[in-house]
Amino acid sequence: MSLFLIAALPFLGAVLPALLVRASRNAAAGTAAGATALALIGVLTHAPAVMRGEVPMARAPWVPSLGLNANLMLDGLGLLFALLILGIGLLIILYARFYLTRRDPMGKFYALLLLFQGAMLGIVLSDNILMLLIFWELTSLSSFLLIGYWNHLPEGRQGARMALTVTGAGGLAMIAGALLLGQAAGSMELSDIIARREAVQASPLYLPALILILAGCFAKSAQFPFHFWLPHAMAAPTPVSAYLHSATMVKAGLFLMARLWPALAGTDAWFMLAASVGMVTMVLGAVTALFKEDLKGLLAYSTVSHLGLVTFLLGLGTPAGAVAAVFHIINHATFKAALFMTAGIVDHETGTRDIRRLGGLAAFMPVTFLIGAVAALSMAGVPPLNGFLSKEMMLHEAAHTPWLGSELALPVLAGLAALFSAAYSFRFVAHVFLGKPRLAHAEPPHDPVVWFWLPPAILASLTVLIGLFPQSMAGELVRAAAGAVTGGAAPEIKLKLWHGVNEALMISAAALAGGVAALALHGPLARLWAAVAPPAAKRAFDALVGAATAAARRLTDALHDGDFGRSAAIFAAFAAALGAWAWTGGDAGAFGAFPEALGPTPPIPLIGWVCLVTATLTLTALHRNRLLALVLIGVTGLMVSLTFSYFSAPDLALTQISVEVVSIILLLLALNFMPRETPRESSAARRARDLAAAAAAGLGVGAAIYAILVGDFAFAPISEFHLANSKTGGGGENVVNVILVDFRGFDTFGEITVLGIAAVLIYALTETIMAGPVRARLLNRRPAEPQAGDAHPMMMVVATRVLMPIALTVAVYIFLRGHNAPGGGFIAGLIVSVAFVMQYMASGFSWAAARQRYPYHAFIGLGVLVAAATGMGAWFNGKPFLTSDFGYVKLPGLEKFELATAALFDLGVFLTVLGAVLLALESLARYAWRPNIASAHPMDIDPTRDEAAQREEGR
Repeated sequence: MSLFLIAALPFLGAVLPALLVRASRNAAAGTAAGATALALIGVLTHAPAVMRGEVPMARAPWVPSLGLNANLMLDGLGLLFALLILGIGLLIILYARFYLTRRDPMGKFYALLLLFQGAMLGIVLSDNILMLLIFWELTSLSSFLLIGYWNHLPEGRQGARMALTVTGAGGLAMIAGALLLGQAAGSMELSDIIARREAVQASPLYLPALILILAGCFAKSAQFPFHFWLPHAMAAPTPVSAYLHSATMVKAGLFLMARLWPALAGTDAWFMLAASVGMVTMVLGAVTALFKEDLKGLLAYSTVSHLGLVTFLLGLGTPAGAVAAVFHIINHATFKAALFMTAGIVDHETGTRDIRRLGGLAAFMPVTFLIGAVAALSMAGVPPLNGFLSKEMMLHEAAHTPWLGSELALPVLAGLAALFSAAYSFRFVAHVFLGKPRLAHAEPPHDPVVWFWLPPAILASLTVLIGLFPQSMAGELVRAAAGAVTGGAAPEIKLKLWHGVNEALMISAAALAGGVAALALHGPLARLWAAVAPPAAKRAFDALVGAATAAARRLTDALHDGDFGRSAAIFAAFAAALGAWAWTGGDAGAFGAFPEALGPTPPIPLIGWVCLVTATLTLTALHRNRLLALVLIGVTGLMVSLTFSYFSAPDLALTQISVEVVSIILLLLALNFMPRETPRESSAARRARDLAAAAAAGLGVGAAIYAILVGDFAFAPISEFHLANSKTGGGGENVVNVILVDFRGFDTFGEITVLGIAAVLIYALTETIMAGPVRARLLNRRPAEPQAGDAHPMMMVVATRVLMPIALTVAVYIFLRGHNAPGGGFIAGLIVSVAFVMQYMASGFSWAAARQRYPYHAFIGLGVLVAAATGMGAWFNGKPFLTSDFGYVKLPGLEKFELATAALFDLGVFLTVLGAVLLALESLARYAWRPNIASAHPMDIDPTRDEAAQREEGR
């Protein structure tokens, strides 16, 4: 199976549960399990090759100029994590089916779970660091949605926001570090980066890249000082905790540390940062976990501790440390996921996770007790379970590694962490399942149905099997993964339960004995911890977020307080400064030297300039009269259109004049609800000040434009490229249209999308207004002045009927010629819009709306879809999105003519423009329509009434 298909399966599978949100719970779970199982089978088909040392790859260019390529690889490390992601994910899907209640939307849960699963799978399969970053951020977003799945709970919303804030901030650091690392290595491909160790570590960018990347890894994997977000994420449903916080998301940081280990490890900086933070996190998490009263809180801090253990092992920078880290990743995933699921069963059956209210559950829930006890003892490092093996390997490495000049510091700290790890593990068993029941139950709790406890039972069984038969159960997988981490040949690994009596065994025995003693003294120790415990990191986080929010609010209020005058003053000052620079110092930059003399000015452009200036000055003087101001705006728009035409830009002229017609009509509709004049608000002194500022800004902009127009450019303008390549590259002689639909087609696609969104927003606003009490006031209001008696003048109605087919014919002509002559889809859409506008104006809203057969929303959606489909068609030709193609066809009886895919894209532009303009027009027209002055028939003639009745009504 292709790696691309394996990576895509979770995303494709996420669609099905979302569509089955109203179907049965089994259907949603079954589709999610099917997609995960298919992806798991695909990974397993590559497993034999990976075990032989091969690295299956899949490569596809994406944005090669940026170094961003869709390259995937599956080596031993990727295989290990892919198996954890998909294998445990399959068990979580089954578990969640029985954990979630009927009130929980099952389809939504599985859709989000598969979205997260796909993001994690993308991380571990990526061979391009930029693509890995995309998936990295997607895990933060999807985990935010999963943690906040129960969004009716305040703690769920807060935990989701905290997780997104911390991991998102770490992601920003990660992006910066990855870019620096790619620069140091000379490539964005991970396979190249890990092979260029010497170049990376010799680069001056190594240290900043290392710090930034580790910061991102520490934030994602809840390492000190970013550890506090993980316990608060426990407000999520238990399947989310079991999946994200034991097997997947929190291990993403560990994965990236392991992936970049060949390039970054082995230096003092790596050791001091990674090993030190890992050891501190391991001890701090273990001590804190012992005193948590919430069952999932205990497991959360234990997860923090074990993540610190793996970080410490990777930070050692030795092959033996890498092997131990890989082995513990496997072991931790098995026992911790089983423990989280056990905690969920206890909560589901008893209604509480408070350890102080639990106890004696072994008599009521023997199966759950057995699963939880096995997994907890493995977490404690009790032989012969798998947790004991990797803990021994960690203690052995700690015992032989000096730190800060001391030979004893690391073994003492590691032994202390192991002691508290054993203590909280024993407490999980003793205080939950043993002793006397401390909670009175209306109905005694019991073991759930088999499908509920089967997933944690499978994982608990693996802790036993791996502990008893480590080499046969996990040896080859650890060897392949460790080989990928160390970047060389897979080391010879012999996993076994007994290594003889050594320092590690003695530290482990002392830790287990100390764990029993700590459990016996839990009460006094808990009181001592309450007295001396450090302040909660959450309080510091909340204070930091509060301070940042207050500072941002103060800055925003200062800059965006609604004072238009100040904003205009800033713009005016900048414009004046720009003009001064262009006029006095332009010859020092891009503009080159000014010519010695200007040519004569022809009379026609001079007349147009005088008209434009006169209309603008008149507008500023008479702006309080809204209708007159609108007329003057139309005059300025007309003069701008003539200017475009004079300077050989007919496309811009056609577009400008069409936009002017449509916008003036829409503004007239809006003015219908506004007073005739604006209030006088400014004093004479303030108007004089504003006049001076406006004059300075105008002169500044004019000076800058003058410098550009008459200066000799020191560089070739981009227009030369477009002029030279319009015909050969885009197949069209109309350079403007080729730019819109080919060279800058992506910009045009974004613009039509925004245009459609704006039209839908206008529709939504008017619908909201017309649905409220405002509607009654609008319909009942009476105009202040007498209205014309002929709401639908006969001459205008007849003229629009005649002009309608002519306008449509012109629009078709303009559309078809657009690639080689002035025209195109945008202008054609505006022309058709004007034709429809005339019908609304002449015959009224009721008459036009009654003849509307298709909703204008559909035109917008169809236009965007046509444009997108045209762009995606290039993918089937192996080209980037929106790459156009063209050719020439000769049919019998016709001259040779051109066929271009850009015409289809232009059709999408045409439909979107038409739909957006008409939707906005219809929305405002319906808002303005008043039945007491409008007839339902054109020309005020009702064909159902006789002539005498109409004459009588006229009197």
